[in-house]
Amino acid sequence: MKFPQLLAGLRKKRQFERLQMPLINSLLDFDVIIEIGYAQEQKREITPKQLFLLKLGSATTVRRRLAKLTAQGIVACHANTGDHRSAFLTLSASTLRTLEKYGAVLLSITEPIR
Repeated sequence: MKFPQLLAGLRKKRQFERLQMPLINSLLDFDVIIEIGYAQEQKREITPKQLFLLKLGSATTVRRRLAKLTAQGIVACHANTGDHRSAFLTLSASTLRTLEKYGAVLLSITEPIR
């Protein structure tokens, strides 16, 4: 096999996902979280409309998943003080901490065996 211990690493990744990220039920949930987190990482603000325009799924489905993630405390929605018709989306602090741990797990998969 080209990548020794690849399946062991993938198994470790899935175990982490099941234990630490049980509220993320679908790839769409994960896509929404990644896009919001990416905007946050780039020091940009993202609105629900901008999220819908990324065509991650139908607007109705993304809206429904976003509402669920917000109710679970994974995503936070903050009013736009400049324009009260819109809001900005961010990830909660606990979600960011979990994703940092997840990143460490992903990096451990690619580390060479010593």
